[in-house]
Amino acid sequence: MSVIDQRQDFSDIADVFLLHGSMQSPAFLDGRLCALLALRDVSAEAWLDEVTTSLGVEQPRDPESAERLLGWRRQTLDALSASDLNYAPLLPDELFSLGEQAQGLKEWALGFMEVVEEVADDALRQRWSQPLGEAIDDLAGFGQIDTDLEDSSENENDLFALSEHARMAAMMLYTEQHPGKPQVEQTDAPVH
Repeated sequence: MSVIDQRQDFSDIADVFLLHGSMQSPAFLDGRLCALLALRDVSAEAWLDEVTTSLGVEQPRDPESAERLLGWRRQTLDALSASDLNYAPLLPDELFSLGEQAQGLKEWALGFMEVVEEVADDALRQRWSQPLGEAIDDLAGFGQIDTDLEDSSENENDLFALSEHARMAAMMLYTEQHPGKPQVEQTDAPVH
């Protein structure tokens, strides 16, 4: 089984970033990736370009790193387009403090919203369902999340609810932009 076939988590991608001398969290780029796949269908080549530019390198340092970064894109696209709705943002897990998890969610939302602001003009936004519009508006407020959290079950539950909201907003955006045929661009052809 190649690296690309394995399910990757936050730490796997963070390790690739570290290999390239970057301490940045993958969460921001994962938010961008999710929104790009929903709104523009970013190609593998364009995605690799975006990541290497963000890491401040010209290309991945080795084939395994390139494979892992491309696998990240494929995994995200597969999850967004799957009928079982199993997409999950690439965020720090329970091995990280609640504050680090909250920071990851905040960065994910900032990356996601950056693409939405770049790509989704008023005409596109007016075609969105009311629930999607409201979910996207809510995500815009995630940039204000307080990341100075004490470890408590209440804070953990709140953070879980916010993460679930981000997950659902991402899936709604992808689904509305790719109705019925997730791998095919939407056309204005009438449905028979």
